[in-house]
Amino acid sequence: MKKIIFVLMLAIGTMSSVNAQKYAFVDVQYVLGQMPEYTKAQKEIDDLSETWQAEIQAAYASIDKKIAELKQEEILLPADAKKKRQKEIFQMQQDAQKLQQQRFGVGGDLFKKRQELIKPIQDEIAKAIKKMSDDKGYDFVFDKGKNSNILFVNTKYDKSDYLLKQLKK
Repeated sequence: MKKIIFVLMLAIGTMSSVNAQKYAFVDVQYVLGQMPEYTKAQKEIDDLSETWQAEIQAAYASIDKKIAELKQEEILLPADAKKKRQKEIFQMQQDAQKLQQQRFGVGGDLFKKRQELIKPIQDEIAKAIKKMSDDKGYDFVFDKGKNSNILFVNTKYDKSDYLLKQLKK
């Protein structure tokens, strides 16, 4: 009787381990840091960012200079000349803000450059994670970085359609 119970427990244990899910984690930041093409791309992005930031700071410094000049000469200027300079300063401020948005805004030059240089590297890493998952049989792969993202999930564990069916009942 004891042997039957032992064999039964062993069979149940074996079946549950066969259905066990396999997990893995990777440190994407570490991987990126080890890739020379990423380091080169990041340096290029940083250099462009510094150049564009200097360009914007120069525009705002020019505006500050114009404001200081206007304040100095304000008393001596006729109303129409004063208004003209104020309009000029306002236009310079608008242009500086547009430049800042163009360079650093959503969909701006920095975003586009990052997409151009970094996205292919990220795609390469994603492809390698998928291959690793297929080769090693991982069901879930997590990024152990700050945000702890899920990088790969075996689609057989996606229960979204089941959830929708339950909600529609």
